[in-house]
Amino acid sequence: MYQTLTSISDSELREVFQKRFTRAPGEQLRSPRESADHLRSIFADHPADQEHFAVVYLDGQNKIITTEVVASGTINMASIYPRILLKRILELQAVSVLISHTHPSGATTPSSSDRAITRKLRDGMALFDIDVVDHIIIGDEFFSFSDQGLL
Repeated sequence: MYQTLTSISDSELREVFQKRFTRAPGEQLRSPRESADHLRSIFADHPADQEHFAVVYLDGQNKIITTEVVASGTINMASIYPRILLKRILELQAVSVLISHTHPSGATTPSSSDRAITRKLRDGMALFDIDVVDHIIIGDEFFSFSDQGLL
């Protein structure tokens, strides 16, 4: 009648998680927790032993245009290039973005590199009136730059 968690395969569990937490275009992300859950669902189809970088592109009402994994890398690095990100933002006519990346180690404390790329993207996008609303690190838990006053 009911399936127990032990009888559900990893792929079935991932599918249930994705259906519950993935937000569709036109929906809003109302909190860092909701954003982190959405991003976890996006990252679920990507290898857990690599760092991945995703962008949620938002319109003028902070509604999702689309969410994309834009870079994958090694166990401790995924390179993101502001020029490529800006090009995609302009193509989609996004007004703001929420950026995110994974930490395969599970730790969510931002590194000095994480802080530097956040500043670089925030300052660079500001020149084009594009707001970086948050940078969320996904690990065992999540870390929101916005919640910590780092944006």
